[in-house]
Amino acid sequence: MASVEHVGEFQLIAQLAKKFSQNKSVILGSGDDAAVVAMPDGDVVVSTDIAVENVHFKKAWSSATEIGQRIAAQNLSDIVAMGAYPTALTVGIVIPKSTEVSFLEGLVVGIEEECKKVGASVVGGDMSIGTELAIAITVLGQRRGNPTVSRNGAKVGDEVFVAGNLGLSIAGLTCLQAGHVTPKEFVSAFRIPSPPYEIGPLAAIAGATSMIDVSDGLVADLGHIAKQSGVVINLDSAALAPSAEMVNVAGAFGQDAQIWVLTGGEDHALVATFAKGANVPEGMRKIGEVTESGAGQVLVGGAVFTHKSGHDHFA
Repeated sequence: MASVEHVGEFQLIAQLAKKFSQNKSVILGSGDDAAVVAMPDGDVVVSTDIAVENVHFKKAWSSATEIGQRIAAQNLSDIVAMGAYPTALTVGIVIPKSTEVSFLEGLVVGIEEECKKVGASVVGGDMSIGTELAIAITVLGQRRGNPTVSRNGAKVGDEVFVAGNLGLSIAGLTCLQAGHVTPKEFVSAFRIPSPPYEIGPLAAIAGATSMIDVSDGLVADLGHIAKQSGVVINLDSAALAPSAEMVNVAGAFGQDAQIWVLTGGEDHALVATFAKGANVPEGMRKIGEVTESGAGQVLVGGAVFTHKSGHDHFA
């Protein structure tokens, strides 16, 4: 198999760029110094994420295509969490010289597969040689008339709703770390998360007062909303009860499945607050309430949550 050191940079970029389709918002795609993307609202929603081998993913655990889907999903989810629609991505890759071209081709296939789910296009990027594989994606989005939903709008009396999986990815990671590739439901959730892409814009239209992508853990990410909104959020522990299968798997590893649900990240669920009586989108389930003004705190069943609330890269 050919490695990247045996293929010229521009030949490799041209080879990979052919695999990406272009949507109608792309006026000028890859091939120039910069791409041109239409933004009808006159503004753009932007987010960037970086994934590093052996920190965010392992080749031993996932195929190149799965890695591409996983990395694209975590970026696309950030845009829908603002109530917007992902439109265009740029991809920067740092690769060791020994990296096989076939791996990069698989990575590109995965990114393209995930982009198809939301109608987004890759419009450019960059590539460099380095000692570790790292992938940085910047994604652009359009509001298309939707209000922007930030983290600072939650109000006392609002109800908290979530869409998507909670705890599945950390369950899958735990299995993989122990050398297991089953249960498939959990391992697959780690390899390729399933963000509820369609819910974000629908929640914005329905009047969500705040919203966030659950990437670091439910309690940790709701903590950002609580702090920036100056409120106290109380989660209903019964509404967040783990499945029987998750309880069994967690027990096999001497862990608590409820903690996985509350603190496990990288499922990329969407959690939002709505005024009581709002027409909440189908597919969202109530898990708590905004109970009072305060310095910003998340309670579980009315009690202070004393466990580590979620993932922190620097902790």
